Amino acid sequence: MNTPIPTPSTVVRSPAAILKQVFGYSEFRDGQETVIDAALNGQDTLVLLPTGGGKSVCYQVPALALSGLTVVISPLISLMQDQVSQLQALGVKAAYINNSLNRDEQQQIYQQLHNGLLKLLYVAPEKVLQHEFKERLSHLNISLFAIDEAHCVSHWGHDFRPHYCRLSELKQHFPHVPMMALTATADKATRFDIVQQLGLTAPYIHTGSFDRPNIRYTIEEKFKPLAQLLRYLKEQQNQSGIIYCTSRKRVDEIAEKIADAGMNAAAYHAGMSNEQRQFVQTGFARDDIQIVVATVAFGMGINKPNVRFVLHYDIPKSIESYYQETGRAGRDGLAAEAIMYFDPADIGRVRRFFEDIEDEQRRRVEEQRFNAMASFAEAQTCRRQILLNYFSEYQREPCGNCDICLNPPKSFDGTLVAQQALSCVYRAEQRFGLGYIVELLRGANTSRIRDNNHHQLSTYGIGKDHSSEFWLSILRQLIHQGLLSQDITQGSALRLTEGARAIFKGEYSLQMAEPRLQAKHVYQDKLAQFNYDKKLFAKLRALRKELADADDVPPYVVFNDKTLAEMAQLMPTNDSEFLKVSGVGFTKLNKYGSPFLQAIRNYLASS
Repeated sequence: MNTPIPTPSTVVRSPAAILKQVFGYSEFRDGQETVIDAALNGQDTLVLLPTGGGKSVCYQVPALALSGLTVVISPLISLMQDQVSQLQALGVKAAYINNSLNRDEQQQIYQQLHNGLLKLLYVAPEKVLQHEFKERLSHLNISLFAIDEAHCVSHWGHDFRPHYCRLSELKQHFPHVPMMALTATADKATRFDIVQQLGLTAPYIHTGSFDRPNIRYTIEEKFKPLAQLLRYLKEQQNQSGIIYCTSRKRVDEIAEKIADAGMNAAAYHAGMSNEQRQFVQTGFARDDIQIVVATVAFGMGINKPNVRFVLHYDIPKSIESYYQETGRAGRDGLAAEAIMYFDPADIGRVRRFFEDIEDEQRRRVEEQRFNAMASFAEAQTCRRQILLNYFSEYQREPCGNCDICLNPPKSFDGTLVAQQALSCVYRAEQRFGLGYIVELLRGANTSRIRDNNHHQLSTYGIGKDHSSEFWLSILRQLIHQGLLSQDITQGSALRLTEGARAIFKGEYSLQMAEPRLQAKHVYQDKLAQFNYDKKLFAKLRALRKELADADDVPPYVVFNDKTLAEMAQLMPTNDSEFLKVSGVGFTKLNKYGSPFLQAIRNYLASS
């Protein structure tokens, strides 16, 4: 029998009390409480929050507040294992069922389920769609379905997975159970597709800020990339990081070079055995491996909070992928870096990959996504503004924490050329992409222009005194500044936004950047903004590692770096003071309070 719609009467614990007592936090982050309230009232929800933005709390708190079972659909075994380990460390009754368990282990979990002993169950989409498994669920009191990495459901998403498309079957079998879809990366087309594909009913949609202010974005010209990389790594003082490469061969070569330079690095890619990959992933999570050099096969299952840098040795294929991969840095909220090495020649090489995609619509979408990524790499305006604009979040002021803001390119009054470019887009009826508009501006004599009779437009050839590269830069800057948009469902046709009207009317002048691809790299102390005792912090990290190894869990399951930094700042010496540290709840106080408090007291006594 299916569970009824959860109502406030089925709420057995206060969300605020759960947040403090279980998770150790005094207040919700922006948007979390509203999402939780919607779920508690039985409403479908779509949650878009950045990596490290607190998505898991949005369904874990309702899971503990409601009387039934929450089923979490997750795409990766490692992601399930990581989440369950962290929940169990908090005293939460959670489990996962996947192919890593033998038959007896699965039967034990089924027994716990039917005895009502579990609050959260993590499963893969393939498992939850099995007829026998759905029958098992139908005899349980299910309060919520949570679908993590929901962008996998969308044909427009950058990580489409066919089994996710069938998750709408859950709505048919359990029509009264609310569903929460969560993702960190989804543009407008993907968001709409998620709602449609999952069959969400009048969902509450929360779109949090995609901004990760603690991440510094830097793009460096590739000139001697291996030498650049080794020099950068030597400055990181044994910090954890991920280096992404496009090929397995390059991954192996670079990992070997880093190891030869005396640093602790390992390779990770799909050509390795499952045992080898698991060894690297576990070693990285437990701080036994400092640097992982990987293909994009590495990362979605990583919940390691203290990754201090993500470096792209090659340009990614989309802004969604770039945003998701760089988002693995600084999940603890402390300063982190996202660096990309860029060679304009890589653009042509990547585009050749798309020729093998047989589905024409899919190929066009992938090409358009990469065009946006190429524009980002070549841009001369604030990196953060471009990223946020791509996800329809407009930030008027430069961020002050990217290579462009820290080392600005030369600028000029671009009002006139902006008006010329915008006028050309308008007179071409907003139906064409970047390349065509550049040809119009420069007065190209092509059959396509003649067939469209566009050689008769007043803007035809108006920019013939400038190069194609100049106009591409101008058009891309107009996109980045929110004055033009690209419709990826219509061949990336350029459209004027509302903001373009003010430029047409000359209401304000527009500063634009002269082309510049090479950026000066500015290094930063990752923890400089926190006033804490570094010697005590080091001792607490060593203690954390010792306790984590004894419990056979990653160190961040005990406490993350941010919590340790706050301990080293506040220096609590008793239980009540220890509970005031962000990230310390009652379960962790009972389990870890004594050794950490003793370490702090010993340190104070010896100082």
